[in-house]
Amino acid sequence: MYYHDKRLQYPVKVEKPDPLFARQLQQAIGGIEGEIRVCLQYFFQAWGARGPSTKYRDVLLNTATEEISHIEMLSTAVALNLEDAPATLQETSAQANPIVGAVMGGERPRHVVEGMLQRHLLSTGMAALPADCDGVPFDCSHVYASGNLVGDMFCNVAAEATGRTLAVRLYNSTHDKGMQDMLSFLIARDTMHQQQWLAIIEDMGGLKESLPVPNSFDQSKEAKEFSYMFMGTERNGTPVPPGRYSEGPSIDGKGQFYFKAFEPLGEEPVLGPARPDSGAQKEQMTSAPVTNSKI
Repeated sequence: MYYHDKRLQYPVKVEKPDPLFARQLQQAIGGIEGEIRVCLQYFFQAWGARGPSTKYRDVLLNTATEEISHIEMLSTAVALNLEDAPATLQETSAQANPIVGAVMGGERPRHVVEGMLQRHLLSTGMAALPADCDGVPFDCSHVYASGNLVGDMFCNVAAEATGRTLAVRLYNSTHDKGMQDMLSFLIARDTMHQQQWLAIIEDMGGLKESLPVPNSFDQSKEAKEFSYMFMGTERNGTPVPPGRYSEGPSIDGKGQFYFKAFEPLGEEPVLGPARPDSGAQKEQMTSAPVTNSKI
């Protein structure tokens, strides 16, 4: 059960409406780095969480609910930036940082930018969409909830890291003080969320005890000669530049990293002939190799 407060979690103010920036903010709502993604990810992780302690479930539920508030803030920001949208977007494109604007869509063809504005007008009456900056609806393909708590925490850190990166790019692409203030808050929350997911891993015994994920599998059943080998796949056998990943004790303390220029251990795969009812060519339906060909 969830309760709603009409007040926003943090103030959202726009000094000068900018429809181009509204389009960019859509990525923070419905993009793969966006708030809908982390909101649903944390909810589904919480709803499927198992174990003797419910505190991790509670942490996930609290943060998932917080992310609803972030969607609300960003949707409000989109609507405010679409108020009194101009007929042409050329002047708004010039306001954006040229480099960040190019990344986020400022250098897109005018018809693409105005097409998104038309969708805002026709589909929502100048309000936010559950979609990314190109108008592609969010489809949940990047919602990860494996049932393994540590594995999910790693996914959460990655989600917050990419989300914070996007928020920083948005901050740098606007000169609106109200939008920078809102994004400053969201960036700070991403900082906390990265820390709290790592803290759960530490609380469950730490990185060393948690690896490899899942730590419940008996490692004596895996091919241990490959467990800590950095596999060199360059054909000339050039060693990878030495680093923490290729030499010294493994992160879990259960082995030693080492480099090996790897040669294939298997054979070239040989498949049987095509089935008669497969729709293949008749030449594919014989086991004898085809030696003659004419073009």
